[in-house]
Amino acid sequence: MLLDSIQLCVFDMAGTTVDEKNLVYKTLQQAIQPVIASHGLRISLETVLEHGAGKEKHQAIVDTLRAITLDIGIVDIHTLANKAFQAFQPMLTQAYRDHSMRPVDGVEDLFTELRERGVFVVLNTGYSRVTAESIFKRLDWTTGETVDALITADDVSSGRPAPDMIHLAMRQFGIDHPECVLKAGDSAIDIEEGKNANCGVTVGVLTGAQTREQIAQAEPDVIVDNLSDILSL
Repeated sequence: MLLDSIQLCVFDMAGTTVDEKNLVYKTLQQAIQPVIASHGLRISLETVLEHGAGKEKHQAIVDTLRAITLDIGIVDIHTLANKAFQAFQPMLTQAYRDHSMRPVDGVEDLFTELRERGVFVVLNTGYSRVTAESIFKRLDWTTGETVDALITADDVSSGRPAPDMIHLAMRQFGIDHPECVLKAGDSAIDIEEGKNANCGVTVGVLTGAQTREQIAQAEPDVIVDNLSDILSL
């Protein structure tokens, strides 16, 4: 497997390029718990990571609720999800104000190296654009300088695992052939997104939400400890 044929790299944000200690999923857990407490349910961080990692955040809540409520016959999942999501948005804003975050080790040098080689670097995310841009501001990242573009769930009609965000990145930079695209992320749904876009290379990374075993279920081409390890491919 060679990076030489890659013209565009599409990288996930939280857990892949941004080290925020699973803060977004801890906040999802905190937002979901009150809406299910009256049904005698509790939600673990592990369950949120398993069913919600990498997804647009409302969908992450829906899928997590579906996983834990199916057996007890709660059918109005979307009402519960809407309540949790309404609570989640301001909670996440406050969480990012209160907690530190940093780039994953080596990723800024990776961005520079790839762009110097003529490879476009795009970050994509299940975050809203407001949240993603607030993270960029915290990290002092800018599009056109740190990376070539930022694409969020708000920018497309369908979030992961649909390939819409990758297709949008390809259109923005005139990439006609998906085999020239590398997709990397820290969750199985990132890999599914890459495969649905027919990316030439899909890479799982172990710095974020899911374990090697969970990511491996999506059958990425390779799993690496850190995103910067792709330079050795």
